[in-house]
Amino acid sequence: MSNLDVGIVGLPNVGKSTLFNAITKAGAEAANYPFCTIEPNVGVVDVPDARLAVLHEMYQSKKTTPASVRFVDIAGLVAGASKGEGLGNKFLEHIRQVDAIAHVVRCFEDTNITHVAATIDPVRDIETILTELCLADLEVLEKRIMKLAKLAKSGSKEAKAEDEVLRRIKACLEEGKSARSLDLTEDELSLIREMNFLTLKPMLYVANVAEDEAAKDGAGNAHVAAVRDYAAKEGSEVVVVSARVESEIAELDAEDAKSFLEELGLTESGLDRLIKAAFELLGLLTFLTAGPDECRAWTIVRGTTAPKAAGKIHSDIERGFIRAEIVNYDDLVAAGSTAAAREKGQVRLEGKDYVMQDGDVTYFRFNV
Repeated sequence: MSNLDVGIVGLPNVGKSTLFNAITKAGAEAANYPFCTIEPNVGVVDVPDARLAVLHEMYQSKKTTPASVRFVDIAGLVAGASKGEGLGNKFLEHIRQVDAIAHVVRCFEDTNITHVAATIDPVRDIETILTELCLADLEVLEKRIMKLAKLAKSGSKEAKAEDEVLRRIKACLEEGKSARSLDLTEDELSLIREMNFLTLKPMLYVANVAEDEAAKDGAGNAHVAAVRDYAAKEGSEVVVVSARVESEIAELDAEDAKSFLEELGLTESGLDRLIKAAFELLGLLTFLTAGPDECRAWTIVRGTTAPKAAGKIHSDIERGFIRAEIVNYDDLVAAGSTAAAREKGQVRLEGKDYVMQDGDVTYFRFNV
């Protein structure tokens, strides 16, 4: 996973493109009518990490490279999208390529901004999109089941096992439930991984609230409460943001943005919270490399071993991996330098079985 890819979906006019513009400053058109987003807009955003600035200072690095998230803004889906309504299937295909889905739901009233269903009801909106994702998955699944029938006849055990998993998913989708709601084992998931089912992707709900509610985290907003109840039942996360506020922050430099957030009573932007929630959702962590040439943050999945982490930097380093020289970030900062940390015995040599931890400042020894 070089970038973390998050697809942003939602019905038209829920604030999806406004949020996308704000978080990427990419200027995707955000007009008050459906289907203004035709090609998916892609924006790459740095993952905020205060540790990099500290390491940059410590090593006097020539450059600093944060981890990044790619946000893909996918056209406003409508009822019937899986059958080609609105701009249809083409957009559902764009979502198949992402790691997680951020579903923007409108939780504010505004008579100046039309809603495709005329009233504000976030749970209805969530279910409209879920139906489309289920229908799109069913279409892909039914074609695969037909193919497997031929393979199963030839006695393929793997085809039979895959067919059984797909039939369980099919029954689930036909009830209008996401494939996520089935507790599939790692082995079952590996059989169907290449199918990229939309309803298997981790889902994050983004409750878009009015500007004056940005600092309340949804307190007192019945629409947000309804979204939280819905998300809790399926084990999904909810992040409350005001797309309007994020738009204003995007126009400011770092110092002014900080003051603006403080005035609103916020400690961090909605984007920062959205990225943190996406990392949590996908079980990701960051290890760091630091030196005079570059300080850099690398994104890996929890449970990654040292050689696999080395492979993120270069396949040769993984291939010729000898040892990882590791110091915990907090220990390094407290010591003041690598040399001082080494004297205190805080720099460890780890082997091939070592599982990387968040904040490991790492130097890989390798020989190719």
